[in-house]
Amino acid sequence: MAKPLEEYQRKRNFAATPEPSGKRARGKARALQFCIQKHDASHLHYDFRLELDGTLKSWAVPKGPSLDPKVKRLAVHVEDHPLDYASFEGHIPEGHYGAGDVIVWDRGIWIPEGDPHQGYAKGHLRFELQGEKLGGRWNLFRTRLGGKKEQWMLVKSSDAQAREEKDYDILEAAPDSVLSDRSLPSARPVAAPAAKAPAARKKAASASRTKKAPKAALPESLKPQLATLVDSPPQGDWSYEIKFDGYRILARIDDGEVRLFTRNGHDWTAKMPRQVAALKTLKLKSAWLDGEMVVADENGVADFQALQNAFDTEHDERILYYLFDVPWLEGRDLRQLPLQERRAALEAILADPPPELRYSASFAEPVASLLASACQMNLEGLIGKRQDSVYVERRSSDWIKLKCQKRQEFVVVGYTEPKGSRAAFGALLLALHDDGRLRYAGKVGTGFSTETLQSLHRRLQPLEAPRPPLDNPPTGAEARGVHWLKPQLLAEVSFAQMTRDGIVRHAVFHGLRNDKPASAINLERAMPVKNSSAKAMRLTHPDRIIDASSNTTKLDIAEYYAKVAGLILPHLENRPVALVRAPDGLDGELFFQKNAAQLDLPHVKTYDKDQAGQAAMIINREDTLLGAVQMNTLELHTWNATDKQFERPDRFVLDLDPDPKLPWKAMIEATTLTLTLLEELGLRCFLKTSGGKGIHVVVPLQRKAGWDEVKDFSHAIVSHMAGLFPERLSAVSGPKNRVGRIFIDYLRNGKGATTVCAWSLRAREGMPVSVPIWPEELAGLKGANQWTLANIDERLADGNDPWQDYAGTRQSITAGMRKKLGL
Repeated sequence: MAKPLEEYQRKRNFAATPEPSGKRARGKARALQFCIQKHDASHLHYDFRLELDGTLKSWAVPKGPSLDPKVKRLAVHVEDHPLDYASFEGHIPEGHYGAGDVIVWDRGIWIPEGDPHQGYAKGHLRFELQGEKLGGRWNLFRTRLGGKKEQWMLVKSSDAQAREEKDYDILEAAPDSVLSDRSLPSARPVAAPAAKAPAARKKAASASRTKKAPKAALPESLKPQLATLVDSPPQGDWSYEIKFDGYRILARIDDGEVRLFTRNGHDWTAKMPRQVAALKTLKLKSAWLDGEMVVADENGVADFQALQNAFDTEHDERILYYLFDVPWLEGRDLRQLPLQERRAALEAILADPPPELRYSASFAEPVASLLASACQMNLEGLIGKRQDSVYVERRSSDWIKLKCQKRQEFVVVGYTEPKGSRAAFGALLLALHDDGRLRYAGKVGTGFSTETLQSLHRRLQPLEAPRPPLDNPPTGAEARGVHWLKPQLLAEVSFAQMTRDGIVRHAVFHGLRNDKPASAINLERAMPVKNSSAKAMRLTHPDRIIDASSNTTKLDIAEYYAKVAGLILPHLENRPVALVRAPDGLDGELFFQKNAAQLDLPHVKTYDKDQAGQAAMIINREDTLLGAVQMNTLELHTWNATDKQFERPDRFVLDLDPDPKLPWKAMIEATTLTLTLLEELGLRCFLKTSGGKGIHVVVPLQRKAGWDEVKDFSHAIVSHMAGLFPERLSAVSGPKNRVGRIFIDYLRNGKGATTVCAWSLRAREGMPVSVPIWPEELAGLKGANQWTLANIDERLADGNDPWQDYAGTRQSITAGMRKKLGL
């Protein structure tokens, strides 16, 4: 029996397409999601997808959905897609299945009528859609029309959401993405497929692009241009390619003879006869080509250890040569040509390559989304190249690396004995050069297969040495029983973090490297792209990556809080605060800390249990705030009371927390309903995005009622609303109780409970911000995580404060309000 996503995965090369591979598991209980993707492939069409049994059942709808019940739209049944495809937007490269641009035209939840499994099997699904654009009841039914794929029909039912097409065409009225506001070109006219250019025409096109380059004799050797690791994407005209996890190889072609060289000039021609033969089919007289040798795993992701095994066993049939530059071509030196002209010439050469050769495509998507996709696919990261840059034989800032995780080469200086059922050895001891000295850097004991353990052990034994080759060897139990080695081998290792003492944590072995000398291996540090505005504060490890998806560093966090100190401090003032700390970044463990114990915070104000009912700390100054950042704080959460009166809250908060698959417009509707009820009660409120999925409604109060009274009142509000709209809202916590609904959380209104502070960052991928908003902005809001560290400056530039009247608001809970709620 075929696996659910077998056909989907068989059709795609995940090393070259940004589409998700389908490994993400379904989360907690939630409603069934749907999405409609607008896909500008060979023909513009719409892909209609319904979640069922852990995948997205999918239909291609050539003309898109219609709100007119009289209009039946053909829907061609296609292969199941993974659940995370519902949020995929991007460009599928030319030459790959479904090549073209994709946006999410609509998304939300679907509610089947009756048993959806029976309906799907019988070929007639009836359901309700709750999307950003589509709503109401719909039908999908299978026809008797013939063809290679099942022909279904998508039809709108007659209800309040139906519209005659002559009066309203939703495809024309709302053409853009509900996620990003991206647009796609309109449908292209149908044209006959273009015939492939003959080889002679390809070469002519290639030659025409390079004739500006000077003629010169082919050099005997060439050093590759190397990329510089950076902490964030720079501004300017850049193109981005996948950072392949392989061996950098330069190919020299002279009068048809092909030789392959490593980055250090070692001749590896004999190791890859298939790739040599493939290069000969290009019929080039003379050239230098630059690329990466890669072996892909079953999901299309480059596997460095598999590449190492291919070399060790002399099996090169799985090795692919991804080419990305051509510094020399047919008697001309192309190194001074702009990158885009060199790559155009290379693409022409590889217009119809043999299967061993691939063109390393660049992607036109925004770099933030590209990097997020690369990290989601477990790729190493991206390589960025300045479009107008020349080719230089050294490391250059015109080529940059953006990494998904910390990863680099280490010198292998020892190994430990195996324990338990493990064979060969236990762990490798690692080292790095530091100012000419070889210093201990920790151990790696995971990432080895049984085969790798045995083959690696055979390479380690001849290198054994009587004493450690380190300036600071480990001592005590950590050094007991270690077999020390001559420092000659290099291990490619990924790791979660490096301690202040330079020791790797959570290290994973990926393979040995033979293309670099051990003497050249130092700790690779990211070069900051931006100038620091927080230089005055003492900040350790400023280049530590906090969020790999956006390459956010600790310095970026410090600069943000320094920038918004004047905005956030009024909301922190005199309020007990809890900190969310991330010493190892988002990939490590997060700590929620309510007291100042073991925190070195300047001028922090503290209270003990006798004073506040529990240990509490207060941050009233900028240097205290930045001190918290130095202690790896990302989020700040505050009480609903201040130290003026711990027992009487001065606000209550309603946190609208949705089923994640609900469309955003459901959140807008629920917030509007909440505002309407509060207005009827005579209460003024203030809004902010949560920075996650929902909206926070903050109601300031005078300090009159106690905690229980305020919590009971907020509970009554939520129960009243859930009673009025039970199909939309829930007053009961827990994922099962908000399936397809929004839980309005009143539980934050007890003593000691906290809510994330206005202008606080959130410890989530992309580093979103909790931002105050005007009620009038609600309808145009795109999501609760609309503002992030990457775009918050746009919001700050507005200069308007939606909460400017907060401090002057005077109101209390009255008997009349309680009566309206039945209290």
